[in-house]
Amino acid sequence: MATETANPDFFKSNVLGHPAGLFVLFFTEMWERFSFYGMRVLLVLFLTAALTGNNPGMGWTAEHAGALYSTYAMLLYITPIFGGIIADRFIGYRWAVVIGSLVMTMGHVIMFFDSETALYFGLLCLVIGTGFFKPNMTSILSEMYKSFPEKKDGAYTIFYMGVNAGAFFGMMLCGYLAREMGWHYGFGLAAVFMGLGTLQFWLAKPLFGTIGEVPKKEANKTDVIDLNKKDGESDDDYVERVKDNKRNPFSTLDYVLIAFTTIVGLLFAFDAPLYVIGGIDFLPSFDLSSLGLDTVRGMYLLVILGLIVFIGLIISRLVRYEKVIRDRMIAVIIFAFFTIFFWMSFEQAASSLVLFARDSVDRSLEGTSLTVFNIVNTLLTIVPLLFISWVLFLLAKQTWKKAAVTNIVLIITFLGVWAVAIWMLNNEFSKSASEIDPTWFSILNSFFIIAFASSVSKIWDSKFNPPAAVKYGMGLIIMAIGFGLLAYGSHGITEGVKVSMIWLILAYLFHTLGELCLSPVGLSYVSKLVPARMIAFMFGMWYLAIAIGNKLAALLGGQIDNITKEYSLSTFFLIFTIVPIVAGLIVMALNPLLKKLMHGVK
Repeated sequence: MATETANPDFFKSNVLGHPAGLFVLFFTEMWERFSFYGMRVLLVLFLTAALTGNNPGMGWTAEHAGALYSTYAMLLYITPIFGGIIADRFIGYRWAVVIGSLVMTMGHVIMFFDSETALYFGLLCLVIGTGFFKPNMTSILSEMYKSFPEKKDGAYTIFYMGVNAGAFFGMMLCGYLAREMGWHYGFGLAAVFMGLGTLQFWLAKPLFGTIGEVPKKEANKTDVIDLNKKDGESDDDYVERVKDNKRNPFSTLDYVLIAFTTIVGLLFAFDAPLYVIGGIDFLPSFDLSSLGLDTVRGMYLLVILGLIVFIGLIISRLVRYEKVIRDRMIAVIIFAFFTIFFWMSFEQAASSLVLFARDSVDRSLEGTSLTVFNIVNTLLTIVPLLFISWVLFLLAKQTWKKAAVTNIVLIITFLGVWAVAIWMLNNEFSKSASEIDPTWFSILNSFFIIAFASSVSKIWDSKFNPPAAVKYGMGLIIMAIGFGLLAYGSHGITEGVKVSMIWLILAYLFHTLGELCLSPVGLSYVSKLVPARMIAFMFGMWYLAIAIGNKLAALLGGQIDNITKEYSLSTFFLIFTIVPIVAGLIVMALNPLLKKLMHGVK
């Protein structure tokens, strides 16, 4: 076992059946997600908060806030493509994580300061830092378990729990601190835990040995493919393996088209905030009244052209592959296309749903309702903290001799979390009347994932294991039901009237169940359908689809006030009910075609 030989002590420091290094990654990812989601849940609320009052914000419209957030959200899924390439070829995974963490910490610190310039520079740092951090944490995890594939599923499950635990506490505590003390204290809390998470990761270096180090030059060279027939390999398997490894080099024209579509994509990413907020237009508009059409912005025409060129590029690449590989890649592209519709709707959680919670949901509490909420909130806070603190104790017990300082940093970090959590709970119990913070509802997604992930996984492992297209359709339709409940709950309400919070809670439940049906399936089928040598390229395509979905989500979410004013709030939510249902039914109808394209992959 190569990994064990390189670092014979690595798997001896055992915590819950896994190496201690896994839990260093667990806590590093937890603090990064704490800071990321803690900031994210505040951003649109801060941008749209009034300029005056007890907790003044930027005073922007929802449309302006959505325009800025759309660019931020899209770039978060594009920069990791470049961050992964840089780590693979030059600096290694561990340095990439450290650099990304430091840049993100700097971004959170900058956002602590109260100015529009600080806001832009802070978001820029977060985008760049995420590009280095996001792809390389999972790369370290994958490298750790390359000689222990049988343990990888369990490792990813534990790691995923760290992701959701960080998101859960980040949104809860940063949101509460922002309400009680001011927006920038919420941003500042994210900076503190991001910085401490970076420090504990770096100090844990002795636990990782050579894993994630700077790649050797010879490792960067293209591997020589063994085209000789292996012992015991059938003729069909041999032919299939040779076809899978047949190179399809990029031509000069390919590189030109890639450069063109990349430039168009970046212009599209930055267009919304520059045009909506700054009134800056990259290209002139065209008067098409002679054709019976309205004036059309040049940027829209350029994006259409870029999309046509991109589709042409993909088709020209696909026709050069063998039939089986070509068909399987077409299946991945179809799945990626429907992924856009899912994230376009699901990511309303970062924009329109927090505004809906703030402006249109009855969040007031007093008497029995306040007591019940405080009890529930206490259990939601204390029970996970106790469990994670126990994991920290087990980690410290196994690694104190080799990494005492990193354990001390983790202990200080957790004492800080406990302090903020106890302060929050004590503050709420002392009130005779209160109001649920709008950010609190955002934690429900992480809570429901932790509560239902194992159950959904067991369903897929049982006899009821539908095809990928059916799982996709189920994910889209179940998520759409959540928006249908919001449309029903908000139907007919007038200005000043607020809806019951039960509708928002049920919406998050169905959104999460939809996510559990669709999100893990997509990534799994990319790895199954695409040959190993093209995994990185197709994952890039996949994240590009998610980036487009996030961009559209923020742009549409920013229209909540305009659509509500023109039509109704119920109409706004019906958009995210009808579109995903139609998309879900279409992808289910495509099941026979997709099954044929997948050539036996299940």
